[in-house]
Order: sequence, then C-alpha cells, then structure tokens
Amino acid sequence: MSETAVGAKSTLGPRRFFEGREEALGKAIGLAIRTLKDAMPYQHAMNDALVKMHLNSVQFAKNVGLSDEYVEHDVRCMSPTLERIRASIAASGSQELALSGIFDGSSAFYQLCFDLEEAPGMRRFTFPFSAVLAISRKIGQFDMTDAEIHDIWLRPRLLGYAQALGVRFEVSDIDAGNKVTVRLIQS
Repeated sequence: MSETAVGAKSTLGPRRFFEGREEALGKAIGLAIRTLKDAMPYQHAMNDALVKMHLNSVQFAKNVGLSDEYVEHDVRCMSPTLERIRASIAASGSQELALSGIFDGSSAFYQLCFDLEEAPGMRRFTFPFSAVLAISRKIGQFDMTDAEIHDIWLRPRLLGYAQALGVRFEVSDIDAGNKVTVRLIQS
C-alpha cells in the first residue's frame, strides 16, 4: 500500500505523476508488450509470474500438509499492514475500510486481479488462478483444482485478514462466471 490513507486515490494527473519517471514508464510498457506477445505454450497475462508464485507456494504447503500453517504465516507477515488498516477502522468507525485496505489500496491485489468490482460492503473479482492452473496441471506442474486453491488458500487467507482487522467477511465460492465475491458482514 502507498503512504496515503487507506483506500485513498492519487489526485495527481498522469503528466505530473510520471514526470521524472519516464524511463521507468517506458520499461514498464516494454515489459507489458513483451509479456502480452508471449503466446507459447499459452497466451500469457501480466499477472502470470505472481499467479505462478502463489500456486507454487500453495502446492508446496499442500504437499507437506502445512496449508493451514501457510495461511497463518501469510496473515502474520501481513500484520504491519493489517494493524495499520485496523487502526484506521478504529479511528473512523468505518468497517468499509477493511475492504478498501485489502482490495482497493493494494497494488499486490490489483496486480493479481485485473477486474475488481467495488460496491459498499462488497468486492468482486475474477478468480485469478484458473488459466495458469489449467495449463500447469496438463504438464504436471500442479495438481490442484480451482476449488481446492480457493478452499485451502484464498478463502482462509481473506477470513484471516478479516479476523486480524476485527471484522467479518463472507467469501463466496467461485461462481459460474469464475467470480469470487467478498462481503463485509457489519457488526
């Protein structure tokens, strides 16, 4: 998350934001073009490396029987960020900041999931692991299903974040459109 308030959006225009950073912007655009041109053995997406690292770690935890411990480890590693969000919730009284802090204000999330839908008390996104998981299962790299990744990694992780924030979430199953919905349960 940036140093701005939880969920805050930049008010800088594109010209001012990239001023002095033209070289970095050019490299990022070049990387995007290079990635999106890569169609072997499948059409790559900008989040493939992040998706594969998640899948690799979750597969390892599953293989050694440490899936629950891996989720607990992730929540512990996120504790500085989660504590900052929790303090914002306490100061403002707005539980909505839990969703905003985890989803809207986090480049780690928007680099993983490209299509976040935002509404009060709800966030919805396409399950990001399906394409890479399907091709990787075919070559024997991973053996998990979408439902398994959701049940041993995504859902418990988000529920762990909610608990650390002092709020409650409801995390849906993956629906027919390959979407997951996270709802804030107001207390």
